[in-house]
Amino acid sequence: MNDKIKQKLSSLPSSPGSYQMLDKDGNIIYVGKAVNLKNRVSSYFVNSSSHNEKTRNLVSHIDDFTYIVTPTELDALCLEANLIKKHQPYYNILLKDGKAFAYIKINTKHAYPKIEVVRKVKNDGYKYFGPYFNGVTYKEIIELISYAFNLRTCNFKFSEENPLKRACLNYDMGLCCAPCINNVSQKEYKQRVDETIDFLNGNTTKIKQLLTQKMLSFSANQNYETALIYRNLLSTLSKLDNKVHTQLSTLFDCDAVGFSSNGIYSCINISVIKNGKILGMENFIINAVSENNEEILLDFLTQYYQNKLVPKILLVPFKLNQEELLESFFIQQNNTKVDIVSPVRGDKKSIIEIANKNAEEYLLKNIEKEKLMQLQTMGAVNQLKELLNLKELPLRIEGYDISNLGATNKVASMVVFINGKAEKSNYRKFKLDEVEGQNDFECMKQVLLRRAKELEKATDLSFSKKPNLIVIDGGKGQLSSALISIKPNFECDVISLAKQLEEVYVENKEQPIILSRSSYALKLLQRVRDESHRFAITFHRQRRTKQLTTDSLTQISNIGKTKRNHLIEHFKSFEKIKNASIYELMQVSRITKTDAVNIFNFFHNTEK
Repeated sequence: MNDKIKQKLSSLPSSPGSYQMLDKDGNIIYVGKAVNLKNRVSSYFVNSSSHNEKTRNLVSHIDDFTYIVTPTELDALCLEANLIKKHQPYYNILLKDGKAFAYIKINTKHAYPKIEVVRKVKNDGYKYFGPYFNGVTYKEIIELISYAFNLRTCNFKFSEENPLKRACLNYDMGLCCAPCINNVSQKEYKQRVDETIDFLNGNTTKIKQLLTQKMLSFSANQNYETALIYRNLLSTLSKLDNKVHTQLSTLFDCDAVGFSSNGIYSCINISVIKNGKILGMENFIINAVSENNEEILLDFLTQYYQNKLVPKILLVPFKLNQEELLESFFIQQNNTKVDIVSPVRGDKKSIIEIANKNAEEYLLKNIEKEKLMQLQTMGAVNQLKELLNLKELPLRIEGYDISNLGATNKVASMVVFINGKAEKSNYRKFKLDEVEGQNDFECMKQVLLRRAKELEKATDLSFSKKPNLIVIDGGKGQLSSALISIKPNFECDVISLAKQLEEVYVENKEQPIILSRSSYALKLLQRVRDESHRFAITFHRQRRTKQLTTDSLTQISNIGKTKRNHLIEHFKSFEKIKNASIYELMQVSRITKTDAVNIFNFFHNTEK
């Protein structure tokens, strides 16, 4: 413990708040909360030998700390959750923000609600169902709904007073009942919506009946190909319906939390129960600093339920002393009252036992995988510092690459790896000013100078973070050019990784460093290099396609800038515009029937 920390400890207030531990480079490596800041922060540095290995490792890297005093413990908990999400400190429990989870949303306020897939749950009064994981995908659910209840999935705007002239292809395929052309009354459509909601809540009786009737009807009419589709749908439904892991005497909805620990790693299981059935479950391996199981669980739950559908009942594996605090957190963050229950008997206890058992089995099966992940990420980060003799631990690595074809559409990419993992929300793209020929040196200089200016501005979340290590694709020449651009603006380690021989060039060293082909450090550099190349190429192709689209559309009669932009925005790609039917083109804002015919004829006549 250095003198700076000793002095700050003596002046800490005995108030609730959030604290942030910093390393010698000023990076936030841990965020915590406390009812009493003085007692909690001091505990890290007093009797440190009694802490577990990970806590001792954390303390050994702490060079300073900051704190924010809050009015209540609840405010400290909310602040901690937001700071962890923003800074992603290595020593905290880190979860993804839920983007991978799909929810089915039904806008029940609309006269003819559509079925749509969203990645975030909003407090907007609409119906949300999910998330969908563990063997049943949201696409399968949507397919079941479309074939059984024929609800619309389109974005077309219409009403009973202003219907569309004709229905889309989904109606012809039997996937939609076409309310857009007044083919079904609002009352009948509402009944279909109610039956869909009943199904999404776990009742499969009606949908099974509808799919079976349709399968038998198509089979009786010798339409065996379509009958086979319905048979496969019934198989999918059985897969969903069979997710009953226990016989429950009552039907209810809840989320159940299972927990298992071996003293070093913990596993938390989340099981989603709908209508008394376990529809899905997910497991998380936790390598936490805290030695308190309740604290681990509390930190996990406050992160897990950000931007997710919060259950009305949450079953937990043991009694929480901070139960009221967690309930208040849900109300403040999600505007939802959640009953937190630690069951001791009955059906709810049976579900918790199942969740605990799944957590225990997952921990046993996946502990070696988790250790391998540690070696590939933070293990590789530590290796890089040691093998390349870097000035600081490369917790934030930025990789750059240039992509161009001739002298046009030159672009560059910046990819970011934090704690050895790709952090795609931090990726950035650059459109480059034109330079003569394929001068990658000049292009890279331009990119790094712009990167340095963005660091000074500190207006962008990613650009405002200083990298510990910059990785350039190329050899000694590329490294030298990069150093000239970077050094006057900010200090950090810069290396280049040459293709084929995978030689690593570092500053002030004539000969390259050859890393073992099996080293995790080299594999991390390769991932950074390959990802920056992929990201640059993808961006370059997007610009080329957009340019091609623009050039082609400007040749069509009466298609100006505004109509062109509407077409691009609607179809997203040149190929989709090119292959669109006249009817599909007419659905685009500002595109008249004459425009649609001109566009269609232009592309189809060109092909002839």
